[in-house]
Amino acid sequence: MPRRKENRIQEFPYERFLRFGPENLTEAELLAIIIRTGTREKSATQLAEEVLQLAKYPKEGLLGLHDVSLEELQSIKGIGEVKAVKLKCIAELSVRMSEAKAGDGVKFQTSGQVAAYFMERLRHRNTECVYMACMDMKGQVIREKKLSEGSVKMSLISPREIFLEALDAKAVNILLVHNHPSGDPTPSRSDREITDNVREMGEKLDIPLLDHIVIGDNRYFSFREADWLENRNY
Repeated sequence: MPRRKENRIQEFPYERFLRFGPENLTEAELLAIIIRTGTREKSATQLAEEVLQLAKYPKEGLLGLHDVSLEELQSIKGIGEVKAVKLKCIAELSVRMSEAKAGDGVKFQTSGQVAAYFMERLRHRNTECVYMACMDMKGQVIREKKLSEGSVKMSLISPREIFLEALDAKAVNILLVHNHPSGDPTPSRSDREITDNVREMGEKLDIPLLDHIVIGDNRYFSFREADWLENRNY
């Protein structure tokens, strides 16, 4: 009998979903549907609330779930490996869906627009990520590619790899974007060197490097705005 009562409690978010739609459920209720079952002491919704509490400032709640590790999730009684993996998959899918939606029809006209597009994605990363954007003659983004993430330094990114991607996308221009986990977007010596190498190869291939943006904590540095690149329009 207690188990039947527990199931009724756990099904409540599911029933609310069917009656009112997902937009009327809290983040905890949505996660509870994914978690499905609770424990004898706690419902699935209560477990979901504990999961959300693991996310730390500045990305709290559902937004921070992407940065919570499997080990942290499994530290909650009632969240085993299977549930933890499901939650991490949901977090990753949400990021990818957001990126796909944001990239649909994106057109850059200024360095500030580029920085704003990548800012929330990169400003809180504790590892360095390098992206390139391939653009057509109208400034429309036709392909976005993550070149590296983790311990690979910007100086080790190959211009050849960048332009193979650009040629495959039939790009007219390209952009480079990467973050500094320190929060300070001031370019390093290696940042300047790779920018010069990419710029030179781009000129030879007639695929100009329009800009290289370095993302910091709510700040950015633009090689173009600093006149460290040939003055080209987006």
